[in-house]
Amino acid sequence: MQKIRKYICTWILLFSVSMQVFWWSEIDVCAEPAAIEAPSAVLLESSTGKVIFEQNARERRSPASITKIMTLLLTFEALDQGKIKLEDPVTVSAYASSMGGSQVFLAENEVQTLETMIKCIAVASGNDASVAVAEYIAGSEEAFVEQMNAKAAELGMTDTHFEDCCGLTDSDGHYTTAMDVAVMSRELTVKYPKIFEYTGIWMEDITHETRQGSSKFTLNSTNKLLKQYPFTTGLKTGSTSKAKFCLSATATKDGIDLIAVIMGAPDYKARFKDARTLLSYGFNISDLYLDENTDILPNMRVQGGVEDTVPVKYQSEFRYLDTEGNSLDGVEKRIELPEIAMAPFAEGDTAGRAVYLRNGVEIGSVPILYENAVAKAFYKDYLRKIMEFYLL
Repeated sequence: MQKIRKYICTWILLFSVSMQVFWWSEIDVCAEPAAIEAPSAVLLESSTGKVIFEQNARERRSPASITKIMTLLLTFEALDQGKIKLEDPVTVSAYASSMGGSQVFLAENEVQTLETMIKCIAVASGNDASVAVAEYIAGSEEAFVEQMNAKAAELGMTDTHFEDCCGLTDSDGHYTTAMDVAVMSRELTVKYPKIFEYTGIWMEDITHETRQGSSKFTLNSTNKLLKQYPFTTGLKTGSTSKAKFCLSATATKDGIDLIAVIMGAPDYKARFKDARTLLSYGFNISDLYLDENTDILPNMRVQGGVEDTVPVKYQSEFRYLDTEGNSLDGVEKRIELPEIAMAPFAEGDTAGRAVYLRNGVEIGSVPILYENAVAKAFYKDYLRKIMEFYLL
């Protein structure tokens, strides 16, 4: 009898422990976003731009090293414009070498490729590398910061002002918001997805070549989510005594791309826990409708133009994110185009649109564009058409 009681008690204990483990794992997967500790946060789906959750998202706060998201954005923009190349040699100035805080210990006059510098910024959050890149692109950190603020204005980041390129300053004049961080994070990752090749690095060696000789240095990622959360793709951490602990975290699952921004978390563990909570919440409630718009649209008839028909195309694919639990199986697409295109019009002008409806209610649209320009026809053009008709 004693053995039976012991056997039953053992199984009850094991069951209780397993249920507790299950319950705690569920907290991380399905917790309400209100459970986050950080005072300011936002959760955004990047491919659609839809804000899923926000908490004091427009409250101005010190950003610390998540400032470097803008530095990386301007770097990739310059790469895209052909102004710089990944293999370009970047020489470290005395000023860049003197940067404190998070650094990769670049020496004055040390030369590294731009790509290595990007790794130093994206992986190890090197302040010295950030300043070296800023000086290489703009001539000085001050000039680069002007570009940062101009880009912020261009993106509508009205509650942002930068005073350096790395976030080392604790000045009251250096500020942004969780929403603005989400905006620049989205701009960087959507326009330049190559950034994930660097933000996904957990550990990598670089080589310092200085007057003292050659030495290896290991870059260790500051983003612990790469090991803690399986869908993580990036992006950037930051912390100072003023900013406390900040993070812009990106993750991808089932075609859904999320950005969780955490600002002012009380400690480094809280910022990662908050990010996991938001990301898991977002993936749990989100359903994405995608139409790649690969079908070919028929040519349109043209009136009053030098051509009789013109091909048209979709401007882009269509994405719609539902977070309300609605079924997306019945989404309907309707093509809205006039029967005749009236010349003149330019290539890329809007001809009409593809409209998407769920239960008869419009949920979005995609412009349909003219593939070619068609000029207005004059008397000589009509005469040519008549001659071609009879000659053929």
